[in-house]
Amino acid sequence: MTTVWIFAKTIDYPEGGGHFWVYLNWALGLKECGCDVVWLETVGHEREVQAIRAQLHPLRQKLARHGLGSVMALCTGDGSAVPDESELNLVPLSAARDADLLLNLNYHAPEALLSRFRCSSMIDIDPGLTQVWISAGRLLLPRCDYYFTIGETVGTPGALFPDCGIRWLHTRPCVSLQAWPVSPAPENGRFTTVSHWYAEEWVGDKESGYDNTKRAGFLPYLALPRRTKTKLELALRLAGDERERAELERFGWSIVDSVRVASTPQAYQDYISGSRGEFSCVKPSCVRLQNAWISDRTLCYLASGRPAVVENTGPSALLPDAEGLLRFRDLDEAVERLHAVEADYAAHSRAARALAEEHFDARKVAAKLVRHVVGTSAARL
Repeated sequence: MTTVWIFAKTIDYPEGGGHFWVYLNWALGLKECGCDVVWLETVGHEREVQAIRAQLHPLRQKLARHGLGSVMALCTGDGSAVPDESELNLVPLSAARDADLLLNLNYHAPEALLSRFRCSSMIDIDPGLTQVWISAGRLLLPRCDYYFTIGETVGTPGALFPDCGIRWLHTRPCVSLQAWPVSPAPENGRFTTVSHWYAEEWVGDKESGYDNTKRAGFLPYLALPRRTKTKLELALRLAGDERERAELERFGWSIVDSVRVASTPQAYQDYISGSRGEFSCVKPSCVRLQNAWISDRTLCYLASGRPAVVENTGPSALLPDAEGLLRFRDLDEAVERLHAVEADYAAHSRAARALAEEHFDARKVAAKLVRHVVGTSAARL
C-alpha cells in the first residue's frame, strides 16, 4: 500500500469552506486510487495540549465526514512533533519515515519536516504568480524532490514568466467525483461564484505594476447584469463595506456574504449545488500571464453538472471555450456565453460533468502523480 501524507493549510482558516476543498479533493483522490492518506497540518509553535485540542476538534469533525478523521498528524512551525500525540489521537510524526511521499500543498515547509520523508513533492496552485514571486525574491520554495504545477504554460517556450531554473511538471487540478455528484439544478437558480473581493495583492512595483484583486478583475464586467436575463450572484467578503455592496447591487448583482455560504465545507458544497451555474472573472494576473489556469472552485461546479462561464486565461489543451465550460475575453463574449448556456442548459450541464470526468477526476489525477513520483511500487494505482 502506498502511503501519502498531504501537507495542508486549513487549521488557520476556520471558516474557509472553499479553501478546505482545495486540499480535500486531493486527499480524497489519493484515497480513491488506493493510497493510505495522512492529513498533516501545522499549529505554529503551540505547545499547550489544550490549545492544540481546541484547534484540532473542528478540523477533525470536517475530516470525519470523509473518513479522514483518524488519520491526522500535526507539527509545529519548526517541523517538530506536538506534545502528547497519542493523547490527541494523532498519527505520530515519527511515522513519516515510513511514508512513500509527502505531497506539499502548503508551500512553506521547514527542512526539519521535509527531512523526515524519503520523498517530497510540491504542487504550485498559483501558476505564473508563483514564478513571479520567486523571481522577485518574495517567495523561497522549500526543498522538494519534485515540483508540480497546475499551469499548462509554466516552463514552456513562450511563457510570459520565468521558470526560475526549476523543472516544473504539469499536473491537472482535481475534483473528487464521488464527493461532488450531479444533482438537479434549480430551475430559477442564479449563476454564482464565491470569492474574496479585497486583498493586499499588487504585482510589480507601484509605477508599472497592477492591482491583482478579484475586484479589479470584475470591474470591466460590472454592467453585465444589465445586459442579460440570467440572474447573477456574488458571494463576497466585503467586511461591512455597504457602499461597495450598494454599488454592485445598483448594477444588478445579487450580493451575499461568503463567510456565511462557505462557513464549512458542507455549506460551500450546498451553495454550489443550489446554484444554476458559475459566472466568474479571474484575477488580472491570470489574463496577463496567460497561465491557462482553472479554479478549483470551478471544477466543483463542473463536477456537480453546473455549467461555468469564466474568463479566458489563455490557450489550453484541456479547457474548451463553448461547451460545459464557456470562456470569455470581454463583456460582449460574456453576454454571448451566458445566453448560449440558457439556450441549451441540459446539454451544457452534461458537458460540464463530462469535462470533469475526462480531465479532472481526482482519482485519476492523483494516481498519475503518485505513479510518476513513487514509480513501480505504485504501478497498480
